[in-house]
Amino acid sequence: MAKKNSAKHRSGCPVSTALDLFGDRWSLLLVRDMMVRGYRTYREFQHAGEGIATNILADRLKKLESHGILVREATAEDGRGTHYRLTAKGIALAPVLLEMLLWGAHHEETDAPCAAIEQMEKNRAAVINEAYRRWEQRDTTPLIPPFTAQRKRLKLKSPKGKQKR
Repeated sequence: MAKKNSAKHRSGCPVSTALDLFGDRWSLLLVRDMMVRGYRTYREFQHAGEGIATNILADRLKKLESHGILVREATAEDGRGTHYRLTAKGIALAPVLLEMLLWGAHHEETDAPCAAIEQMEKNRAAVINEAYRRWEQRDTTPLIPPFTAQRKRLKLKSPKGKQKR
């Protein structure tokens, strides 16, 4: 069982508690950028293409740090810069982000390449293991290629044989 954070939650429900931290539009995107895209710097997050305002970015990074999702580290080059890195608690979100990515690709029009999504769906454990490996080895190589404008809905068969849209 996880230790309690000092923040006040609406209720003791685990879903409600998670939403207290990730219920805004930016927090999970920042975790995604660290986990999937290999981003480490404020500048990389700012130029990720999501259009986050600088004050919101700074606030969400502080919030994620205060909740133990990420840590700030001085850069190895000169020690004056800052890199952000997921903690063990943060990388544990890999299965959640993978399922959200697959769900979004199946049920909404996205820019995700169908072949990449199909591979991730067939190899969930391998994708999650690779995310963990990259985290452990501090490998900032992107986990999946950047999506280019395609705007397609993935049509795969569900486990029960019904078409997904």
